[in-house]
Amino acid sequence: MIRSWLPLVCILMLAPATAAEPLAPPGAPAEAFPKPDRPVAEIVAPLWASEKQRDSVDEVGQVARLMRLSPGESIADLGAGSGYYTVRLAERVGPEGRVFAEDVTPRYLAGLETRIAKLGLANVTVVRGEPHDPRLQRGSLDAAVLVHMYHEIAQPFGLLHNLAAAMKPGGRVGIVDADDVPARHGTPPALLACELAAAGYRPTGFTTLDGGVGYLATFEAPAPDARPAPGSIRPCRDETTRGAARMR
Repeated sequence: MIRSWLPLVCILMLAPATAAEPLAPPGAPAEAFPKPDRPVAEIVAPLWASEKQRDSVDEVGQVARLMRLSPGESIADLGAGSGYYTVRLAERVGPEGRVFAEDVTPRYLAGLETRIAKLGLANVTVVRGEPHDPRLQRGSLDAAVLVHMYHEIAQPFGLLHNLAAAMKPGGRVGIVDADDVPARHGTPPALLACELAAAGYRPTGFTTLDGGVGYLATFEAPAPDARPAPGSIRPCRDETTRGAARMR
């Protein structure tokens, strides 16, 4: 798929400094968790394909229906980037719902704040997180989406552990990614399932999305007191990733 994000990158680089702040005190620190036993992709752009292309295959609609996202819910868009999901989820949850647009890159956060202000989306809050911690309020979320960014998370076990504390009981987590190795900006589904299981998440569904979007893997977050202790987590090994690295 053509990556037509260059004009948007230029706009965001000109955006003012962000005023976004974390919404919660720090959770467990990054150094408490093992590093993933795989490559971590570099963050290269806030949008992986044009919004027109993604709308043409109803990407957000597919994900929203599969995750049963409903009016009045509170949803986190982790790694919100340009806000493609954020603005569409804001319409879906309605005035009684809430969308938390979280990111760690200052210029992406600045662009998000500008876009949200121009659209007058009163039900969206822009949040500055950390690579291992979304810094969202405890028990505040019905659902969270991580779209084409899981392979860029430097400390996935820390992020998943700290995200679980922000979820309501039975909170749903949806991860959209490409079935590829992290070096090519994807995550093999078996590796994803292993890492989520290591953090205490229960798989609830897997669907290949229409239109070449990738896959949606869904999970139920563990209750905060049911999370594995950080020191007990063991990294997952993925031979697909290792084989690709040997071939390069």
